[in-house]
Amino acid sequence: MENEEIRVPKAIYVVGPSSTGKSTLCTALAKKLNLRETAYVTEVARAVLREKGYSRKDVHRLQIQQEIMLAHLQKEQQARNETQDLILCDRSAVDPIVYAILTSKDEQDGIERRDKFIQLDEFQNILPLYQQSLFILLESVEEWLVDDGVRSIENQKECFEVFQIILQHLGIKYRVMGSNLRPLEERVETTMRWGGLV
Repeated sequence: MENEEIRVPKAIYVVGPSSTGKSTLCTALAKKLNLRETAYVTEVARAVLREKGYSRKDVHRLQIQQEIMLAHLQKEQQARNETQDLILCDRSAVDPIVYAILTSKDEQDGIERRDKFIQLDEFQNILPLYQQSLFILLESVEEWLVDDGVRSIENQKECFEVFQIILQHLGIKYRVMGSNLRPLEERVETTMRWGGLV
C-alpha cells in the first residue's frame, strides 16, 4: 500500500486594523463558499477578553496578547484537523504581535515584544503554513469606525503600517484590499479571485 501524501488545507487569513470589515467579509465569504462551520475560524480576541474579565484597557499586557494568540492557534488547529480543503480565518496569530508592538513603550520595547512572540514554539510551528497561505490586509475606512467599547479604534494608520512591516518581516505574502473597494460582493469576489477559488 502506497503512503498517502498528507494534504494541507488551503487557508485564507483576513487581517487589519479594527472596524475594517474583517468579520463582515469573512462571514459573507464563508456563506458564498458554503464552508462548514468547522472550517471557519472566527475572531477569538473578544471571547478571551470576556472569559478572562479583561477590557480594552488591558490590551497592552503581553499575557493577554499571548492568550489571544494561543486561543487562535488552537481554533486554527481544530479547523485544520477537521477539513481537507479550505480554512478561512478572521484574523491570525500575527494580530497579537501587531497589538503587542502598538502598545509598547518605545521602539526597543516593541522589538523585544515582537521577538518574544515570534520565538514561541507555537508560532514557529504555524509560520511555514502562514508563508504558504493567502493573507488579505484590509485598509481602514474612516466612516466604518465604530467604538463598541471593546475594539481599539485609535491609530488605524499606524496599525495598518505595523501589519505591513510584520508580515514582510515574517516572509508572509499578502494582498492589500484598499478602502476604495467597499461593496461587500466585490470584496468577496476579489478575495475568491486572489485565492484561486474561481
